[in-house]
Amino acid sequence: MSRIYTRTGDAGETGLFDGTRVAKSDPRVDAYGEVDELASWLGVARARLTAPDLVEMLDRIQRDLFALGAILADPRHRIAARVEKAVLGEDDAARLEQWIDALETELPPLRRFILAGGAESGSMLHYARAICRRAERAIVGLGTDAVPAAARVYVNRLSDLLFTMARAANHRAGAPEIEW
Repeated sequence: MSRIYTRTGDAGETGLFDGTRVAKSDPRVDAYGEVDELASWLGVARARLTAPDLVEMLDRIQRDLFALGAILADPRHRIAARVEKAVLGEDDAARLEQWIDALETELPPLRRFILAGGAESGSMLHYARAICRRAERAIVGLGTDAVPAAARVYVNRLSDLLFTMARAANHRAGAPEIEW
């Protein structure tokens, strides 16, 4: 029987996909931890959403974030060749852009900065955007050669999508945007 605990991390280390043992405080581990937090928070937001299109988007995004976590845990960039679902490419960022464009058609144009908040689901998506930006900073902090460019583009575009999704959720709920 497989157990959830392995005891291999009891000394404060964890293993990357290439077998390298690193401290759990390693910047790469921190980066995929931030991505994991984002994916988890999106699960909370998804549980509160009632709009099928937004729920479907979050489901796909969570799957993409698992792929991103795998990419981050693979310093030698070998997993993508072995595991097809652990790939993020230019088409994935393009998909996010398409979703942004579609959602923006139902929203009033932005005239000023807006304060995060609104309906519960919109607020959760605003918070997810902030987590996404933190994850992006951790990923960028690894250096340009540490992560494929398509993965960096994806996470940057994802924060834009989460902002747009928050606006859409609030708009659909009739929650006004508070300008700053």
